[in-house]
Formats: sequence, C-alpha cells, structure tokens
Amino acid sequence: MTRLFTAVLLIFGLAGFHEGSAQQKFALNGYITDQSNGEALIGATIFVRGTQNGTATNVYGFYSLTLPVGEYEVEFSYIGYESQVMPVSLGNDLRLDVELVQQGKTLEEVVITDEPLDVNVSSVEMSTEKLEIQTIKKIPAFLGEVDVLKSLQLLPGVSSVGEGSAGFNVRGGSVGQNLVLLDEAPVYNSSHLFGFFSVFNPDAVKDVKLYKGSLPANYGGRLASILDVRMREGNAKELEVSGGVGLPVFSRLAIQGPIAKDKASFIVAGRRSYVDLFAKPFTDGATLYFYDLTTKVNYNIDSRNRIFLSGYFGRDVFKFDENQGFNWGNITTTFRWNHIFNSRLFSNVTAFISNFDYGFSFGESNQDKFDWDSSIITYSFKPSFTYFINPRNEINFGGDLNYYDFNPARAIGVSDGVTQDISLNDKFSLEGALYVDNTQELGSNLTLRYGLRYSFFHYLGPGTVYEFLPSTPGDRRPPNTEEIYEAGDGELIQAYQNLEPRASVRYRFGKSSIKASYARTAQYIHLISNTAAPTPIDIWTPSTNNIQPQIGDQFALGYFRNFGEGDDFETSLEVYYRDTKNQVEYVRGAELFINELLEGDIIQGDGRAYGLELSVKKNKGDLNGWISYTLGKTELQVDGINSGEWYPTRFDQTHNLKVFANYDLSERTSLSANFSYTSGTPITAPTSRLTVQGLVIPFNYYNTRNNFRIPASHRLDVSLTWQMKREKKGKARKNEDYLVFSIYNVYGRRNPFSIFFAQENARPIVGQPVESLAYKFSIIGSVVPSVSYNFRF
Repeated sequence: MTRLFTAVLLIFGLAGFHEGSAQQKFALNGYITDQSNGEALIGATIFVRGTQNGTATNVYGFYSLTLPVGEYEVEFSYIGYESQVMPVSLGNDLRLDVELVQQGKTLEEVVITDEPLDVNVSSVEMSTEKLEIQTIKKIPAFLGEVDVLKSLQLLPGVSSVGEGSAGFNVRGGSVGQNLVLLDEAPVYNSSHLFGFFSVFNPDAVKDVKLYKGSLPANYGGRLASILDVRMREGNAKELEVSGGVGLPVFSRLAIQGPIAKDKASFIVAGRRSYVDLFAKPFTDGATLYFYDLTTKVNYNIDSRNRIFLSGYFGRDVFKFDENQGFNWGNITTTFRWNHIFNSRLFSNVTAFISNFDYGFSFGESNQDKFDWDSSIITYSFKPSFTYFINPRNEINFGGDLNYYDFNPARAIGVSDGVTQDISLNDKFSLEGALYVDNTQELGSNLTLRYGLRYSFFHYLGPGTVYEFLPSTPGDRRPPNTEEIYEAGDGELIQAYQNLEPRASVRYRFGKSSIKASYARTAQYIHLISNTAAPTPIDIWTPSTNNIQPQIGDQFALGYFRNFGEGDDFETSLEVYYRDTKNQVEYVRGAELFINELLEGDIIQGDGRAYGLELSVKKNKGDLNGWISYTLGKTELQVDGINSGEWYPTRFDQTHNLKVFANYDLSERTSLSANFSYTSGTPITAPTSRLTVQGLVIPFNYYNTRNNFRIPASHRLDVSLTWQMKREKKGKARKNEDYLVFSIYNVYGRRNPFSIFFAQENARPIVGQPVESLAYKFSIIGSVVPSVSYNFRF
C-alpha cells in the first residue's frame, strides 16, 4: 500500500509541471485575517491582475500562490470586506500577511455568502452547501434561538422526518450516516431537547459547510454527508462580550479577547435553558433543561507555528422526579498545530478525544431501581498536508487513526434490595486511513479534482466472539454455541479494508458550468435504531465478524449558472444517484436494548437513493434569499423483508420545497420568513388485526415495511429584527444590540409526526365488531411566539 501511495503522489506531482519548469518561480504566501478581531478568513480570494492566476485561503486562512519572477498587482478580497490591491515584486519567496477591513452596511450588502459571487460556477465543488453565521442568524427559528441544523434543513437535499426530530437527513440517508464535526472532533448527538435545538452555540460558530456527496479524499467514515463546523478563534484585538436573552427558554453569553494582543486569544461561550426554573413550583420534581460550554484558545508561537486548543461540554437532563429520568451529553477536546514548512508546504496536525455518554434511571427508591448508561469514546490523531505546486495544482495528503471504545450497556437493577448486574462488555476497534487528493486546472475552462482514500478497520478484543447459524431470511439468527470464544486483549477479531476513489470535473463556459462527480465511501460504525427519529439512548456499534461495513457509491451531475447584473441570481440543478451495500436493517421484533446477541437481530441489504435538486438564490439588494426544491427517492432491498422487493425507507420524501426571504425595511429593521412543504414520510402500518377478549391487536401479517405514508407537512415562520440606535446624543454607542420578534408556525398547522392505530376508546358492544381508528401524533400544533434581546460590546 505504501508503494501505491508513493506512485500516486509521483503521478500527481508530475501532473503539476505541465507548464514547464524552465522559468524560475517563487511562492507568495501568508494568512488573511479580519483587521477588527484577527479571525482567519476562510475562502478569501487572491487574484493576480492581468493574469488568470489566483487562489483562495484554506480553513485556517492560509494561502500560497506560485508565480514566475516579476512585478504584479495582487488583489485580496472577501465578500463583505474592502478589497486591497498591493504591488508585489517577486524575486524570491515572499511572506505577505493581509488584514482586510469590513465594509459598512450598504444596500448592496451580500448576506447569503461571503465567497465570490460566481463560486458556484467557478469552483470544482458540487453537492456542497455553505451557510454563513450572519445568514443563519436571519432565519426565523423555534423560540427565537439561532440554530445551525434547522437552517441547513432549508437547503436542497437536506430534510428531517418531522418537527422535533433529532439530527437531519441528507439525500435520503439516515441520521447515523452523517458525520458531524466540531473543530474536527465528531459529535455523535448534535441536538438538544430531543431535536428542538442544535448543540452549536451561534456566538462561537465561524463556518458551516455540508458535503452531500462530492467528498474530498480527506473526509470519510460516513455514507450520506459530512457536516464540518469550525469555531471562532476569539478576538485577538480587544475584549468583546456578546450574548442574548430569549423568552421563554434560555440565554447565552460569550466572552472573547486577546491573551497577548495579535499573538494569542480566547473565546468562552455558554448557554443554559431555564424554563425548568420557572416551572419548578408546578412540576413536582419534573425538569427538562440543557446547557453547553464552548471554549477555544490559540497561540501564534512564531511566523511558522500556531496552536489551537478547543473544547465542547454539553448535557441534557430530563427528569420525571429526583430519582428517575434521562440524561445525555457530548464532550470534545481538540488540539491542532499549524506548521509552515516552507512557502509551498503547509501542515496541520490534529489530535482529539470525543466522548458521548447517555443513560436513564427508573425506580422510586434504592431498594427498587434500574440504572443504565452507555457511551462511545473516540481517540484520534490526524496529520494533513497541503503542497501548493503552482497556481493550477494543489495537492492534499495525509491520514487519520481513530481508536473506539464502545460501551453498549452498564446496567444495574435492584429489586427488593437484591442487586443484579446485567451489563454488557465493551467493544473496541481501530479505524485508519491514508489519502491523497489533487486539484488541477487544465486551462481556463476545465478543472479536475481527483483523489484516493485507503481505509481500514480492525475489530479488536477483548470480548466474547459469536458466530450465528443461518435462519429463514428476515428472522433472528441463533448463535452457534460451538463457535463462541473469548478474544484476548488487543486480539484482531475481524479486519476490513477499502479503496475509496474520488473524482470531480468542472467545465465552464461563460456564466455557466457543468460539473460531475463520483465518490466511494465506507462506513465502519453504525447507529442502531429502529425508530424514525433516533433517540439519545440509541446505541452505536462497530462492524464485527457478523456486521459488514456499509459501502456507498454516489454519482452526481449538475448545471450551474449566474444571472443578472453583478450575478445577482445564482442557480444550480443537480441530479444524483447513490448505491449502498450492507445497509443495516432489523428482523421483525428485534431486541436492540441490552442484547448480548444483538448481531443476530441485525440483517443487511442493498440501498439506493436518487433525485433532483434545484436551487435559486438572490444574493444582493434589500430583498434576498433562496428557493430550494428536492425531488427524491430512497429505497431498501433486504432478503426476508417485503418479499425481497424494494421498499421506501423511513426517510423517503418525494417532494421537499423550502423558501427563505429577508427584506431590509430600513437600515435598522429587517423582516424574514421561511416556508417549508414536505411530502409525508412512510411508516409501517398493520395489515391485519386480532380481537382477543374485546381487545384489538394490530399486526403486520405480510412483514411489509413502510407500506403507508403520513400526510404532507407545511409551515410558515416569520421574524422581525430591530436594531437599537447606534448613536446617543450625537455620539456613537460602543455597544450593538437588537431585538428579534419571532412567530413559529404562523397559521398553527398541526403537522403529523406519525400515525398510530388503536381501537376506539368507547366501550365495545357485545356481538358487534370492535372499531379501530388511526390517530395523528403532532409535536407542535399551535402558534409559538417568542422575543429575544441580543447584544455585543
């Protein structure tokens, strides 16, 4: 494998010298930051006037541009900031760090994106969505809280199974097929309060990017999507305090500032819901709340070295009384080291620990109680390198190594004072990858991005190893008692490996471009859940000798075009197809909770998802926003289920229409609204019933899955943002503050979350058939107003 990657690197390297190397060349490089706070600017553009040469900063704000010896005018720009044009005399490698100044608010302010307006046409990326935090803050949200995940659901290809559901679904994939990263550390449950809010504090978020299919080779581990959330570094210039007070749910506060001006900075941001404090006198011990704390420090050691240390600590608590209830939370700690080897070679080394634990307790006393908790701990080391060959070639290469400790159940039961331990043993695994990726421009119209990722996975001891006997397709498999054995500490039980090729191409003509992409991905860990919306107590488990890794192949083709003077309108049309092998399903009556023989209840089959995504954005002017529409289908085929025929997944939505609009009524007041319409998702409905002593027992006789579809959902939300006066008695105020008035679910729509079937509540009449009815369950069924006060000084 080492020889393979050496050969690939050599091929990529040789590809970079197609222009010839006779002319001496040097590199212009450095960081681009915000002058007001020192924050690195991701995706800022560097353009050499009079040529077709240019580049953009990476996620750390670093750029490198190789040019022949000569005199140049170089333009540094970032939307929302004043461009700078600098004369550059290039006779040797030159380090040039640039600070850009934010523009004042104008009627032409761009609010949708901070990237070049034609990035959708000019970039080789496709199946990718990016939202700026300033745009996210304008979107009406439940109870007025800015929410990253809910905002993403307004974009094409992104959905959920209903209001109040945790996580999100991408192109028909399950929640467990998304990898959510916060400063490169995985977050295994990204929602607070059972899905009503995300774990990301908007005051600490800097950049949000969602990859739906066209994955660069440095990403892997999930089939459906990668959500990459980057935290702010903290104001390196001056102390800044911001936050908000929301009624009636929670408040937040963020403090950031320099530790050593222009050299080291910090940010600390916290949130806490407090509806439980107001409700405490009326709830007899019941409570529901969450809190989180996001922190980060960074230090510029010298011009070549910079280190970052960030952390997230969050928890949800849902108690019925002092002794009974649920709790869950994430803890992540990330250390990163940026190093510039020379003017063309940039590296980042990341190490992190991520711990997600969850559990519940029941019982009214210590003599009769049940306590259960579970966790997944991840330790990771990830070196990555970027080599800037020339303006037309940029190579990324590196690897990652992840060690997992899965604890499926620590369970203690006490009955009449007698204690019984029914805990399950931990499971251990090692996942790693090596990758190389090249972005190459072949002339002004054609750009390629191609790469290869080699991944491997080892299921390790100690632990009990089971083999299962064959059974009727779709039924539980019994263990083979003769093959059960105990694996030793660190013993290799099962190994997997996969090659994951990636490729994208963009051909540009005028203001339009056509793009195509292919990506193979392998997923080695699995979220075990047979509910529509995964709960915080669903279990993660590794691939084993009985559970195969999921493999996905996705193809996409798109047309991208800008319209209007100044490219006011940005449009895209994409079609995609994803083929999946070894997708996880469950036998009828599967036992997923504290089941030592869980692997015998899991079956695997084929999946497919295909559809069309349409997006239209208006980026400038008093009225701006977007319309997104997705036509999609996602299906499974599993031996023993639905007679072996294809059937829709629980996440299948035929139509998904989202509209967002923001209108600036004045310099201090803006009005925003979003409307959503989604087709109903499938559920499994009973096909037959039994009546026993006057009680109706519904059941699915034919073992069909998702044979009924709930009604469609639609909702309108609005918000009004009112900026306070920036001047007082003719002098500019130091602080900035504003009020946000929101109405969620304006016309009080009772959108169905699910449909369930039961007999009528009336007393059965002897000799008459017992009536059964279908009941609609809704999470939110009324208008929800809110108001929040936000400030910064």
